[in-house]
Amino acid sequence: MLTTLVLQVENKPGVLNRVVSLFRQRGFDIESLSVGDTEKACVSRMTIVVDTDEDGALRLGANLHKLVNVLCVENVTGMPSVFRDLAMIKVATTPETRAEVMQLAHVFRATILDVDGDSMVMEATGAEDKINGLIEVLCGYGILEIARTGRVAMTRGARTEAQIPARSHPDAAGDENVSYSV
Repeated sequence: MLTTLVLQVENKPGVLNRVVSLFRQRGFDIESLSVGDTEKACVSRMTIVVDTDEDGALRLGANLHKLVNVLCVENVTGMPSVFRDLAMIKVATTPETRAEVMQLAHVFRATILDVDGDSMVMEATGAEDKINGLIEVLCGYGILEIARTGRVAMTRGARTEAQIPARSHPDAAGDENVSYSV
């Protein structure tokens, strides 16, 4: 079963290595990993997809939470969430097939980023099934290159501090204390 974990971590050198090493040491294969900035300059957000059961997810969450630079670990697999993937796909085209490929891009709501004499680059965002479907359809034309972000996730609805346990952690920018969910 694919499990999606969302982590908030301190934006410091070596944190990604420590998180990934924990997965490796425990024998888990990461299916997808996406890291990016958050609304706080000193905090990064990791979305990690791993193939494990509920027991494995609980063990991973507990072990991740023990890492010093990990501020928050949340398993969003069963929660009402929005999941998205982004892909850039370079597909081979000829003057004869270019219109067909553009039509397919339109059907999948992909954006054409670049058109060259013998190729086209498009960007598609959405559910992983949609991206996989577009890739499958484009295979017949000749995919030259694919770059994917992997899954990113965000829970739906507003959450308050009363709804989630929190721990205080000094903000790198010097604020008194900032709460992060665990």
